[in-house]
Amino acid sequence: MRLLKNTNIGFVKTRKMGYIISSILIIASVVSLILHGGPRYNIDFTGGTLLHLKFDKPVKIQDMREALSTRGYGKAEIKHFGSENEVSIRSGIQYTTEELSTTMQQVIEQAMPNNNFVVQRVEKVGPQIGRELIMAAIKAIIWAMVLILLYVMWRFEFKFSIGAIAALFHDVIITLGLFSILDIEISAPIIAALLTIVGYSLNDTIVVFDRVRENVKSSKKKAFDIPGTVNQSINEVLSRTVVTSGTTLIVVLVLYFFGGEVLRTFAFALILGVLIGTYSSIYVASPIVVDWRTKKA
Repeated sequence: MRLLKNTNIGFVKTRKMGYIISSILIIASVVSLILHGGPRYNIDFTGGTLLHLKFDKPVKIQDMREALSTRGYGKAEIKHFGSENEVSIRSGIQYTTEELSTTMQQVIEQAMPNNNFVVQRVEKVGPQIGRELIMAAIKAIIWAMVLILLYVMWRFEFKFSIGAIAALFHDVIITLGLFSILDIEISAPIIAALLTIVGYSLNDTIVVFDRVRENVKSSKKKAFDIPGTVNQSINEVLSRTVVTSGTTLIVVLVLYFFGGEVLRTFAFALILGVLIGTYSSIYVASPIVVDWRTKKA
């Protein structure tokens, strides 16, 4: 299926604009992460207790926060969970599960006597488990990067592997940065989404690199035009890229809008990953190979 035929878009000629856009996004992401003291981890990593309540009527978060603040629970995070009659209360490790499941419920019952509720779930994660999850996630991403580097070096050459790894770092940093800018928590599903993004971005990059290698082998010229060959290769796989990215984007958009609150941030991470990963395979990985090979020539 080819939606785009015989395209001749000058991707390589506009690579400097791509560098500028990527640099701005990376700088903004790094600055945001520094100002926020790193990613904002949720209870999966920081430890604490999560209380999920479902009320008969809609609840005003401000009213509940004022009621809890009078009893010393002002630092707890309170927000709607999906609909306005469902509320999640997340506390740090300074409160025990017993406090959240009994004392806090009593406070809420006194503050809202005409609005009955049921406890949907109570979850507790210890701080040690949270630290172990963070280290496991970091190790998973590092190992993925190392294995990808070795695979691309074996399949193509060192210059291509550097372009692929640079694109993956680009995608992960910008995704984490946008989550930091938007003040969205990093949870275990988000780490899974980041690893999915790494695989998706690499797949798109490998398709472009494979076409570049084929065009280099088929070239009868000893001194072939690197920028022209790479640009030709990108245009030749552009239809496949658009179809693959478009169909994937449709699925994750459906998850985002209809998958519920639990899947929303996961789907949002994938949406960012599809868009950034498609962009990086064209304007990060390939241009790095072009500039490196051009300087070495």
